[in-house]
Amino acid sequence: MPSSHDTHEVFNQTPPFGDVNLIASNRPLLDALKANGVDAEAEGLVAFGEAWGSAERLDIGRLANEYPPKLRTHDARGYRIDAVEFHPAYHVLMRASMEDGLHASTWDEPGSGHSHVARAARLYTASGVESGHICPVTMTHASVAALAASATRLAEWLPKIRSRDYDSRFIPFWEKTAVTLGMGMTEKQGGTDVRANTTRAAARAGDEYVLTGHKWFMSAPMCDAFLVLAQAPGGLTCFLVPRFRPDGSLNAIRLQRLKDKLGNRSNASSEAEFQEAFSWRIGEEGRGVRTIIGMVQLTRLDCAVASAGLVWMGLALGLHHARHRSVFQKKLIDQPAMRMVLADLVLEGEAMTALALRAAHSFDVERADDHEAAYARLITPAAKFGICKAAPRLLYEAMECLGGNGYVEESALPRLYREAPVNAIWEGSGNVIALDIIRAENREPEVAASVLERLMADVTGLPGASDTARDIVLALQSSDPEAKARFVAERLFILAATAALARSAPPQITEAYALTRLAAPSRMIGANDLGPAVIPLLERAFVAI
Repeated sequence: MPSSHDTHEVFNQTPPFGDVNLIASNRPLLDALKANGVDAEAEGLVAFGEAWGSAERLDIGRLANEYPPKLRTHDARGYRIDAVEFHPAYHVLMRASMEDGLHASTWDEPGSGHSHVARAARLYTASGVESGHICPVTMTHASVAALAASATRLAEWLPKIRSRDYDSRFIPFWEKTAVTLGMGMTEKQGGTDVRANTTRAAARAGDEYVLTGHKWFMSAPMCDAFLVLAQAPGGLTCFLVPRFRPDGSLNAIRLQRLKDKLGNRSNASSEAEFQEAFSWRIGEEGRGVRTIIGMVQLTRLDCAVASAGLVWMGLALGLHHARHRSVFQKKLIDQPAMRMVLADLVLEGEAMTALALRAAHSFDVERADDHEAAYARLITPAAKFGICKAAPRLLYEAMECLGGNGYVEESALPRLYREAPVNAIWEGSGNVIALDIIRAENREPEVAASVLERLMADVTGLPGASDTARDIVLALQSSDPEAKARFVAERLFILAATAALARSAPPQITEAYALTRLAAPSRMIGANDLGPAVIPLLERAFVAI
């Protein structure tokens, strides 16, 4: 019965987005999984998509960000504890992700069959629901690559990393059923230039050292240990710093404050001081960067995958709104201008999804295939560069599909939009990534040439492909290739995305991407001529949304 305060009936409102299977509804993701050898049903991904697309899980993601973590430096008695408290919603998300193995599935016992591709699909999906808690999940997963440089520490920590439990208790790691690991690389004076780090490491006995210094960014400070870089007598070295010393006392990691970040609000990022903090050396002295390089590659892959997931969630929200909202006597989706915007967004989302999973596949087979190992080294940073840098722009366009309804905080889009820049900045911002690609191609020109040749084999006959390859080569051979680093990274990303699409998408979609991204620079979203690809793009994106 109408309230006395009601003035009229309100209609033409979009129903809440929820109880959607985020994997079964995503045809591009399903096709990319199949193209890379993964059966979504057999791998349990359909059930995963249903759980993470539930209205309850989506609301938990909202709560984790509306109630960000708080730093407690001291307890009620005045003792230093350096602890961070999280809203219960954060713990629900961490427990769900760890039960599904997002933090460790690729490190399971040999023969388990768990692949980087299947994990990437899970990470992609969960990131769209709530991306902040993915930070400790990613770091824990990547940490194993660095711990491999110390057989003793790997044997000690890997069983608890592999665990599917989530143990948030603030106690020594050996008393826990499961652990998470974080990273602390950058310092105030150096930032990206980790070789400028000033934290000092003094040897004690065997692989035990004490660290004195600071870390400007130490993410997820409630992890059980952190991989950090510090200056040992032999040079920059990698160390594992636990929250508790071997005698059970709290380690001397002093949390100064939590960062007040643009996005990533559910996840704590801290500034920390080490006051002769106990640590174990990982790898040899002076080889710190080499020790962490495998970990860096894994985190870069996760950045690309997670950003692709953010974009697809924003697109799903825009599609959902357009299907239910009417304007000028038509559903928004039936308005020609809006159809072009949505189709263009879907095209970008398809390419990102295809490339993210193709890159993950290269990690699955790199040990047995030299070409795939080269692909992983060269294309992973290009994927991170292109996908992560495009995400804020594309999420803004998705927000605009909802107009004012997308701009207010009751919508999920402001959170997705604020989240988008972090993956482009973390683990190598744009210039760092682009220069890494240039150095990799200069260091191993034959390997880079073989990757380019294989990409060309996948895009033979597509518009703009040969010109793009030529432009990359000419830029690399120019008198100042570093000045053309972003050009090379962007062109390599587009070429690799086209090749990935050719493996999983219908030919007319791949050709539309090549015409509007390879053959000519992409125009503003909605201004690209997609020709006959518009209908199949929208049909593939509309499955059950």
